[in-house]
Amino acid sequence: MRRFRIVHALAQRLWIIPSLGVLTGIVLSLLTVAIDRRNENGLLSQSIVGNGADAQSILTVTATAVVTLTSMVLTVTLVAVQLAMGQFSPRIVRALLDDRGDQCAIAVFGATFTFALFSLRAVDTGPGGEAVPGVTVLTALALATASAFALFVFVHHAGQQLRVGALVDLVGDELRGQLDRRFPPESDLREDAWVLLSRRAGNVVYCDRNALVAEARRAGCTLELVPMMGDFVTRGSALVRVQGDGARLDRERVRQLIALDDERTHGDDPAYGFRKLVDVAQRALGTASNDATTAVQVVNRLHGCLRQIADRPFPSGHLRDEDDELRLIERVLDWDGYVRLAFDEIRLAAGGYPQVTRRLEAALADLKTVAPAERHPALDRQLRLPEAAVARALEDDEDRRAALVADAQGIGSGSDVAIR
Repeated sequence: MRRFRIVHALAQRLWIIPSLGVLTGIVLSLLTVAIDRRNENGLLSQSIVGNGADAQSILTVTATAVVTLTSMVLTVTLVAVQLAMGQFSPRIVRALLDDRGDQCAIAVFGATFTFALFSLRAVDTGPGGEAVPGVTVLTALALATASAFALFVFVHHAGQQLRVGALVDLVGDELRGQLDRRFPPESDLREDAWVLLSRRAGNVVYCDRNALVAEARRAGCTLELVPMMGDFVTRGSALVRVQGDGARLDRERVRQLIALDDERTHGDDPAYGFRKLVDVAQRALGTASNDATTAVQVVNRLHGCLRQIADRPFPSGHLRDEDDELRLIERVLDWDGYVRLAFDEIRLAAGGYPQVTRRLEAALADLKTVAPAERHPALDRQLRLPEAAVARALEDDEDRRAALVADAQGIGSGSDVAIR
């Protein structure tokens, strides 16, 4: 119990690892200075480390730069903690403070600062000072380089921490580890011959379709991707179904051809772009924002993207090999899916914003002019539903008509009048 209390207390101290870095810098300085003083003639040529004045400049500049850098890094860390408390939950702060990546970066900066500071005493710039502490200067340069790399890693890490997905994954990964320790699995994942299970959790971000078709052709079967591109897959859930005889199928090879990541990406998932635009509009129309102008700008962009694909053919999700045999089945969004993804949630949130509902009406009416007749029902549905939403939000009949019908001045057409 005592051991647990000590480990638990140390694990919650932000200053432990940075303090170890500071002590490491002091000890390293004592060692290198002792080595240089034992070899008065210097172990390294002055062409490498410079003369005494150069050594003093290197150590002084390093100490000054790193202490400024450390203060900036600590400021960024505190800002990240403050944003996490305000935007997400105060309970997530502990997970941020316990992050070992930030603590190690600060430890590198602390070690570099104390090493440079304590090593200045080894530099003799007087008239008789000829020996240059070459090992000390070379170590300072190595630590400065390590600090530069640590800065790049820290900036990347801090940027990732400010994402919602990264914070959720941070807590989720810790929770999964705790569950594995508390409820250990009895055996490995079991799967039958017709289903391939996912070995990890994540969003489907890419699949090598040509390679999957080739693998299915070699095995003489048909593969069906269970999740859509961008869907979240849990560990142990169905990833691929096998149709036909899958005895010769290289199951691990198939898993490697499907990439999972902690967050959706744009690379092979156009629906993710629609999703992000809709999120912006929803936040703009929330009770805390009431920013109809931003929502109209989002609708303009969604309108343009849908108009771009309104008359283009959509992939069927069925891929065949050279012999015209069906080898891969993939779930894909059709025209109706993209229209609903783009407009459903904005329409539900925009009932009380005439500026937005007029723009939606104008966008849908314009899409009907370019979309083939078989794609009109999806647009007609979107044109009918705003009336009910506006009726729930507005009581006066004239206000309802004004919220749905563009007037002669061009309101709802996407011009400047519509977004003022």
